[in-house]
Amino acid sequence: MKKKIIAVILGMAMAASVCACGSATDTAAPAADNAAATETADDTAASESTTDSKKWIIATDTSFKPFEYTDEKGDFVGIDMDILAAVAEDQGFDYEVQVLGWDASIAACQAGQADGMIAGASVTEERKASGWIFSDGYYDANQCMAVAADSDIKGFSDLDGLSVAVKTGTMSAAYAESLAADYGFTVTYFEDSPTMYQAVVGGQVAGCFDDTPIMASNIKDTGIAMKLVEGTGNDPAAYGFAIFNPANQELIDMFNKGLANIKANGKYDEILAKYLGE
Repeated sequence: MKKKIIAVILGMAMAASVCACGSATDTAAPAADNAAATETADDTAASESTTDSKKWIIATDTSFKPFEYTDEKGDFVGIDMDILAAVAEDQGFDYEVQVLGWDASIAACQAGQADGMIAGASVTEERKASGWIFSDGYYDANQCMAVAADSDIKGFSDLDGLSVAVKTGTMSAAYAESLAADYGFTVTYFEDSPTMYQAVVGGQVAGCFDDTPIMASNIKDTGIAMKLVEGTGNDPAAYGFAIFNPANQELIDMFNKGLANIKANGKYDEILAKYLGE
């Protein structure tokens, strides 16, 4: 009798054990599913957060007044800076400006250390062929020559045997280089416009080539002893925002959409009027 009772008890215990195992398995499966679902949701949220929090690095020149320069308060301002800010606000993207200088801005973009560049860069076929990817044009400008205020130079024909200054790698440099052989002058290169202007005023060079609105703005605002030489301008070309990596095409697309919008709503004209009185 005792053996029967023990057998019954053992049988009941085994049955309970089987039920317990089945219960544990049934409960664990939904828990695993829930954990997987939570992990997937977290990954999706993280991905969306990364996209939403993307901060574009935009390189620019150190001084190219009135497009980018440091004002009397120590703030970095200018047409390029205001257009970039207005476009970013319109399109809802975040960015950080790195003031590097012309050559360094190009190098940073080519090395992937910056995503884009806005620095009064003229849109040319040569630049496109060498890897620049431009936005729609946001300002049309040409290049011309300036000389010291007391200079007797009235045109290119007066430059024979003299030297003129240009900023390295710019449209104004290319313009001067295209004329040098015909008019017998040599070209001296500088890294930035202010240093180049001082070379003109100081007599180290006979004149300089630069973007017309830049020199006109500097002469007007700073009183530097220079003057533009009439009849020395070339045909105008558009300035464009630029990238060097096709993977950043999204940035160009946003810039173009934002630029069109601020032109349509009047913000663009306000920016030009602020700096140029146009």
